[in-house]
This record gives sequence, structure tokens and C-alpha cells, in this order.
Amino acid sequence: MTSVLVVDDQVLIRAGLAALIHAAPGLTVAGEAEDGQTAVIQAEARRPDVILMDIRMPRLNGVTATERILADATHRPRVLVLTTFDLDEYVYAALRAGASGFLLKDTPPDRLIAAIQTVAAGDMLFAPTVTRRLIEAYTRDSHLPETPPPDLRGLTAREIEVLRLVGTGMTNGDIARGLVVSEATVKTHLHRAMTKLSLASRAQAVVVAYESGLVTPGRDAPPGSRS
Repeated sequence: MTSVLVVDDQVLIRAGLAALIHAAPGLTVAGEAEDGQTAVIQAEARRPDVILMDIRMPRLNGVTATERILADATHRPRVLVLTTFDLDEYVYAALRAGASGFLLKDTPPDRLIAAIQTVAAGDMLFAPTVTRRLIEAYTRDSHLPETPPPDLRGLTAREIEVLRLVGTGMTNGDIARGLVVSEATVKTHLHRAMTKLSLASRAQAVVVAYESGLVTPGRDAPPGSRS
């Protein structure tokens, strides 16, 4: 069973999500939290596999809660951010903090369940082309924090190439076909790159690809992915 912690400050949304998860085969509700501070406490106590995390909440927002939860080296659940609109600067900050992806609150129930199952299985980025658009928007508008760009000197040439392609929104299968290698090989290169860069999620890898200059906003999208 995949356990899910539901975090939202609106009781009706929280209850609806919990009911949906209760009814889904293979999923169980680990708990509910009405704000980020309670989410941090619940995550430590209940150790869920996946957290549905609202962004804009009182006491502690979803970005800071995500940072604190994923800072725990002994247990790192997958975090799916919930937002009302996709181009949200707080979502960018959450992805940078290590969230696995994000969902709009009007996502159909079947897609929500599929997203939970996807990240629980280890596919760390849901809707990569939407995430790419979000990151492009905020890198283009200079919303980046005042921190040095990531140091990629410890990566091999192939690891850098895979990281760049991940940054464009390509899936592992797309990358494997483009490089004429197996999907397992792509996963190995990406895993090694993420380990060397101390990244917790594929979404963080996308952010690093932009912040390090491997991908240029609006120019390096894969064919057919522009929206």
C-alpha cells in the first residue's frame, strides 16, 4: 500500500482528496494536515510515501514545509505540489526544494491517482513539459535566487548530456532513443549525476539544467513539446 499525507488549509478540499485516496486501490491515507507546520510534524511521525502539498497556507507555506521534510536524510517522501494555476513562482521554489512535481487542483480524479502512483513508483517528475514551461518563465524573468550556479565539473560528458536533455522535458525513453542507448543506461547516468549534485528529485535536475546554463529558456525545448 502507498501511504499519502494530504496537506491543504481548506477543509473541503482536504476531505475530498482524502476520500478519493481512500477509495483508490493500493492507496491509503497516512493523515491530514491543515498547514505546513502540521505537515512537517505529520511527515516525521507517519512517514508517508507521498505528500500532496498545498502551496499557500497559513503558519508555514508549502515551499518551506517541503524543504524541511526533504531535509530529513532518513526518510524522503515524494512531494506533489497542489496549486490553482501552473505558472506560480511558489511552485518553482517548491521544485527547486525537491518536490517531485505538481498538479493543478482541478486535475481530474483519475489523473490525480495516476500521478500519486507514478511518483510513488519512482518516476519523479509528473507533466514534464508543464514543469519546463514554469521553469522557463521564471528563469527568463530573472526570478532566480542569488546563489552561484551548480558546479558540473564532477560530471562526465554523458552525464551532462543526459542532464541537459532532462532539462528540456524529455522522458528517459525519449533520451534513450535519441542517444541510441537503453533506457536503463539513461537512468544510470541520471542517477549518478543527481547523486554527485546531491539532488533529491528529477525536478531538481531540471532546475539545475536551467540554472547552470545547460538549457536556454525558450530555445532548447525538444521537438513538438512547445505549448
